[in-house]
Amino acid sequence: MKKILLPLLAFLGTFLSEQLQAQDWPDLNRFQKENESLASPGADTQRVVFMGNSITIGWKQADPELFEHYPFVNRGISGQTTPQMLIRFRQDVVDLLPKAVVILAGTNDIAENTGPATLEMILDNLKSMAEIANANGIKVILCSVLPAFEYPWRPGLDPANKIPALNAMIQDYAKAEGHHYLDYFSTMTDGKNGLMEAYTYDGVHPDKEGYAVMRPMVLEAIKDVLK
Repeated sequence: MKKILLPLLAFLGTFLSEQLQAQDWPDLNRFQKENESLASPGADTQRVVFMGNSITIGWKQADPELFEHYPFVNRGISGQTTPQMLIRFRQDVVDLLPKAVVILAGTNDIAENTGPATLEMILDNLKSMAEIANANGIKVILCSVLPAFEYPWRPGLDPANKIPALNAMIQDYAKAEGHHYLDYFSTMTDGKNGLMEAYTYDGVHPDKEGYAVMRPMVLEAIKDVLK
């Protein structure tokens, strides 16, 4: 009987875990405790929230000093797409009372992590996040999607062409609405719409050298929107 019950209990545990994860599709629980324990910023504190995916959360791991020295809050979740970020945007950005938000998102949409998405759908989600931020007096920095010639885990989706097209759309929207457009792509591309080899360990995610290139760029963008 014990030999039967143990595998059954293990299966039920895995099943329940998967069901709970499916019910929290945007991963609203991920930063719930951190958000609750985060003190409100002082009147003179220029808090900035970084919203994004694995590239954003990876920045905190590769360059923790950036988020320790400055009043920056990292709210990146690995694998996330723009619709997931949009759902959690209020609790993970607006409710933290930042002066500005840095949004770096879209590559996982192109990789179809949560299903097929057109470039227009991705831009719509970015627009919605920007509009929510703007309505709450939060300055918006919209980042270009980083170069990626191919996704190792999902080949054949043509990011080398889709990412530049999406970036052009993001840039046009940012210009039209008065948001800051932060162009990582032009600085980090290898000339073939891929990520420069010296800046990455897998062709998609930056390594320490890649984040070292991005650091002064984002600091300058933040300085510009908060001046």
